[in-house]
Formats: sequence, structure tokens, C-alpha cells
Amino acid sequence: MGKIIGITGGIASGKSTVTKFLRQEGYKVVDADALVHKLQNPGERLYRILVEHFGQEIILENGELNRPLLASLIFSNPSKLEWSKETQGEVIREELATLRDQLAQTEDIFFMDIPLLFEQGYESWFDEIWLVYVDKKTQIERLMNRDHMNVEEAQARLESQWSLSKKKKLASHIIDNSGTQKELVEQVASLLEGGVSYSTDFLEG
Repeated sequence: MGKIIGITGGIASGKSTVTKFLRQEGYKVVDADALVHKLQNPGERLYRILVEHFGQEIILENGELNRPLLASLIFSNPSKLEWSKETQGEVIREELATLRDQLAQTEDIFFMDIPLLFEQGYESWFDEIWLVYVDKKTQIERLMNRDHMNVEEAQARLESQWSLSKKKKLASHIIDNSGTQKELVEQVASLLEGGVSYSTDFLEG
């Protein structure tokens, strides 16, 4: 079985930059968020579960889920958030396990980007866990800019996850994303086999 490295962090901490770089370097990266998005497409497993639970109001005219409405329904209600973590979480775990087992047969090393890695108890899956870290103030500012939220909405979204300071104590390696993209990439490169050898095309692209 290949070496499996988990990547996690908080919302707007910079995980996507890290995984983009890893893919460019030729590594396979399983993206849990992308998997969830796929499973929430019309007719897929999570789509059926969500419509059954929340009703037709979460469906747009084109048949797709109204994702902003769904997010507001889940994150504004602690009981619905707990339901989502348990019910959707079980399906996501099954699907991720299938992808993990497939890649373990073909890859010497691969990565799994799971935002709720600690919250959902995935630690035992990994040989190492890399945490992409920023301070809370920076995290809130980036989330507000990225998703056009006000400060109250951004804080509520962050409170649905463990704090990054709590996750820091559990991770194998901390990747500090409070600086430049070049500094972020250099930290990732130093963790990879071969150290500082990486493509500068990533920074120029």
C-alpha cells in the first residue's frame, strides 16, 4: 500500500493552493469537497438524501440544488448541522474509502484533501497529516472576500469547524499560509521527497 497523506485546514486557509501545486508536481490528490459536489448532483446519493430531508424548496428550476440556500439552512441550525455531519458524512466516508483503496493499489504516495478530517475522525487513515494554517483574523477576511459574506456570516461558518489552533496540536506538519504564495509553496516542497526541487511554473502561471 502506498503512503497516504491527509491535507486539512480551515475554510479559506489556502488548501486549494497547496493541492494545485501537488497536482502540478504529478501527485494524485483526492478532493473531498469535489466529491461532495459530485454526489450532490441531480440523481446522485447525497442529492436524494438532501431532497428527502429538506424538501423541494432546495431545488432550483433547472433541477440542481440551491447550494447557497442549503448551506444557510444547515449552518444556521445546530441540529441540522449535526444531521448533515452524520448523514452526509457516512456517505462521503464510504465514497472516499473506495477512492483511497483504488489509489493505494497504484500510487507510491498520494494525498487526500479533507476539510473535516479531524472533526469526522479520519486520522487513522493517514501516515501523515499536513495542516494549512492561517490566523483567525486572516481566515475571516479571506472568507468574507471570497464568498462575499459579512463578518457575522463568516464567523458562523468558522464556528462549524474546529479551530485551526486546535487542529495544530494534532497535525504531523504545519504549513503556515500567512505569507506569500512563494513561501507557501516552498514549505510544501520541503515536505516532499527531494525537498526544495519544484517547478517555478506554478508561481509564474
